[in-house]
Amino acid sequence: MSRIPSSASPGSSLFSPLERVFARIDRYGAWSADLPLRLFLAWEFFEAGLEKWNGQNWFGHIQSAFPFPFSAFPAELNWQLSMWIELIAPLLLLLGLGTRLASVVLMMLTLVAIAAVHWPAQWSSLSELLMGYSISDKGFGNYKLPLIYLVALLPLFLKGAGRFSLDELLRNRR
Repeated sequence: MSRIPSSASPGSSLFSPLERVFARIDRYGAWSADLPLRLFLAWEFFEAGLEKWNGQNWFGHIQSAFPFPFSAFPAELNWQLSMWIELIAPLLLLLGLGTRLASVVLMMLTLVAIAAVHWPAQWSSLSELLMGYSISDKGFGNYKLPLIYLVALLPLFLKGAGRFSLDELLRNRR
C-alpha cells in the first residue's frame, strides 16, 4: 500500500490547482447552486398548469380520491386551485420570490396529487406498493415522478432560493 508523500499534503503545490478549481466552483455555487432546481421545477409545474388551462376538467372523475378537505370541495374549485397554483408558484420559483412559500404550496399540491392520482388504488404488500414506483402506470400507481418533485422541492423549502434570487435582493435591502 502506497502512502502519500508528506510533501503532498493539502496546501502543497500538488493540491493547489485542484483547490483553486474547487474554490472557484464554490464561489459560483454560492450564487447559482439552487438555480437548476428552480428552473426544472418551474418548467415542470408551469407546464402542468398550462395543460389544465388549455384542457378539460377531469377532476370530477377522481373527486372521491381527493384527501380531506379537498374531497369536500367541488371538482371545479379543485381544478381552479391546482391550475392557478401550477401557474403562479412556478413563476415565483423562477424569480426566486417567496421561494419557501411557493415550495411548500407545491409540496402540498404534489401530496394531494399523489393521493388522488398517482397512488395505487389497491395494494396488499410492500412489494405491490413498490411496483407503483414507476413513471408509467401499469395498474400499480405511478408516484415516482411526483416523489422526485417532492425531493427536489425540499432543499428550496429548507434553504430558500439562494443568492441569485429576488428573495436575496429583498433581504439585502432590509
